[in-house]
Amino acid sequence: MTLEQKLTEKTAEALQSLYGASSDKIAFEKTNPDFTGDLTFVVFNFLKISKKKPEDTANDIGTYLKANVTEIADFNVVKGFLNLVIADSFWLNYFKSINGKPFFTSTPSANAKTVMVEYCSPNTNKPIHLGHVRNNLLGFSVAEILKATGNKVIKTNIVNDRGIHICKSMIAWQKWGNGETPELSGIKGDHLVGKYYVEFDKHYKTEVARLMTDGTSTPLSVTEEEAKKNAPLMLEAQEMLLKWEANDKDVRALWEMMNSWVYKGFEETYKMMGVDFDSIYYESNTYLLGKEIIDTGLAKGVLKTRPDKSIYIDLTADGLDEKTLLRSDGTSVYMTQDLGTALLRQQQVNFSKMIYTVGNEQDYHFKVLFLILKKLGYEWANDLHHLSYGMVELPEGKMKSREGTVVDADDLMQVMIDTAAETTKALGKVEGLTEDEANHLYKTIGLGALKYFMLKIDPKKKMLFNPAESIDFNGNTAPFIQFNYVRIQALLRKAKEGWNFEDIDVFTHNVTLLPKEKELIIKLYSFNPILQQAANELSPALIANYVYDLAKEFSQYYHETPILKEEQKDLILFRLQLAKTIGIAIKASMGLLGIEVPERM
Repeated sequence: MTLEQKLTEKTAEALQSLYGASSDKIAFEKTNPDFTGDLTFVVFNFLKISKKKPEDTANDIGTYLKANVTEIADFNVVKGFLNLVIADSFWLNYFKSINGKPFFTSTPSANAKTVMVEYCSPNTNKPIHLGHVRNNLLGFSVAEILKATGNKVIKTNIVNDRGIHICKSMIAWQKWGNGETPELSGIKGDHLVGKYYVEFDKHYKTEVARLMTDGTSTPLSVTEEEAKKNAPLMLEAQEMLLKWEANDKDVRALWEMMNSWVYKGFEETYKMMGVDFDSIYYESNTYLLGKEIIDTGLAKGVLKTRPDKSIYIDLTADGLDEKTLLRSDGTSVYMTQDLGTALLRQQQVNFSKMIYTVGNEQDYHFKVLFLILKKLGYEWANDLHHLSYGMVELPEGKMKSREGTVVDADDLMQVMIDTAAETTKALGKVEGLTEDEANHLYKTIGLGALKYFMLKIDPKKKMLFNPAESIDFNGNTAPFIQFNYVRIQALLRKAKEGWNFEDIDVFTHNVTLLPKEKELIIKLYSFNPILQQAANELSPALIANYVYDLAKEFSQYYHETPILKEEQKDLILFRLQLAKTIGIAIKASMGLLGIEVPERM
C-alpha cells in the first residue's frame, strides 16, 4: 500500500468517525511550495458533510490523521487546505527500500497484457526524414514505457513499399540512372532512390509546363489538372504500377532491387537512431487485405453499393462522411487496407491494445477507421488508439520531399553529432579520453540532445526543432542531465578510494534530512507514479521533464551541500548512497527515452 493509498483510507475513516459520512472523492496533491507540508488535502468539497467552517473541518481531519497515521509528523491549516508534514523516518525508510536497486523491470509477468505499438511507416521512395524522427523516437519511447509498466510490447512497423510514388523513383532510375547503384556511387541506398524521386518530379514539372504552354509564353486551354494527368511521365508511372500489380517479371525485379537498397539504408538509420522493431509488415503483402471485411459488411447491411458498383459506408449520422472502401473497378483504397491489416494483427497477436503512432494530419482517417471496425461488430476496435502528434518544423520552415528540401534523418543526426563535438571540445569535457572514447561521447551527447528535445514536448503539440538550442549544458536539455549523471559517477569513483559507501545499513543512523535531501527522496518516490501516468497518457514528455527536474535538484544539492568533505561519516555514507540512487533513476529515466548516459566527460 502506498502512502497516498493509506492516507486516502484513513481520511475516509476520519470522515466516517467525525461526521458519520463517507466519500469516494478523496484525493491528495503536492503541497504548494509557499506552505509547509508535503501533501495537501482540500476540504471544501466535504463541508456539507462536516457542517463546519473550512478551517475547523481541516483541523478535525488533521488531528485524526496525526493520531492514527504514524507517517504524519505534523500538520497545518491554511483556510480549507490541510497540509500534512510526512515524518523524515518515512522518507528514510523508503529510501532504504530502494537504495541501489533498479526502478523497474521490463520483463512482463505471466498475465501481462499484449500491446502493439506501430511507428515509423516509411515510404521506400525516399530516406527517413525529420518527421519520421519524431515518429520513431515517440513510438520507441512509448513502447519502452509500456514495457516498464509490466506490459508485453510488440514494436511494429508497416513499410509503404508499393504504389505510384515508388514507381516514380523506378521510372526515373530507368531513364536517367545509367546503372547507378549504392556501391558504385557511394550513396546510401535510400538516399539514392530518393534522389531519383526528386529527379522524376523535376522532369514531370517540366512536362506539365510544356503541356500548358506548348513551349511558348502563350498559355493553352489545357488546365493544370489536365496537364498533370496527361504528362507522359505520369502515364508511364501509372502503366508501371499496373504491370507491378500484374506481376510483370521485369518490373518486379527492378522493384525488388531498388527496395533492397532502401531496406539496407533504413537498417543503418534505425541502428544509428537506436530504434528497433519486433515485426515488420509490408504494404505489398497487405494491400489486398480487407476484401473479407467488405463481404462481411455487405452481408450485415453496414456497407452499401452505389450504382457504379463502388462500395461505401455512410458515416454522416456520426458527423463524418461517406467513405468509399472499394472503387467501382473493384480496387481497394488505403482505408480498406488498414481495415484488413488491423484484422490480421488481431488474429496474429490477439492484442489488448493497438497504438498507431501517426501525425495529427491523419486524425480524421483514424476516426473513420476505428468507427468502421466498431460498426462491423469487432469489439476489439475499442482497444485501438491513435497516438496523434504534432508536426516538426525547423527554423527554416516546412519540408517538401518532392522538391528535395526534406531534412534527412541521417544528415540531421550527423549535424547533431558534429555540433556536440564542437560544444564538448570547447568546454574541455574530453580531456583524458581516447579518440574512440571521444567519438562515442560526441554521438551519445548529440543523439541524446536530439531525442530529448523531441520528447520533452507534449506529443500533441507542434514543435520547432532547433539543433543548436538542444545542445546546451545549462538548460532543459539532455547534455545537462547527462553531465549531472557523469558528475555522480565521478563522485562515486572518487569516494571508492576511501569509503565503503556500499554498506546499505549505515545511512539510517544519526541522519537528519536536510530540506533538499528530503525533496530529492520525494522526487525519487514520485518516479513510479509518473511512470504509470506516462504509460496511461502515452507521453514520454512526463518522463523527460521528471528526469530534468531530478537532475536540476541534484545539481543544486551538489553545489550547496558538502559530501566527501562532510565531517560526519554517517552523513558522508548517506549522501553517497543518495547520489548513487539518483544516478540509477537518471539512467533508468533516460533509457525510457532511448537516451544513453555517458560514464565520463
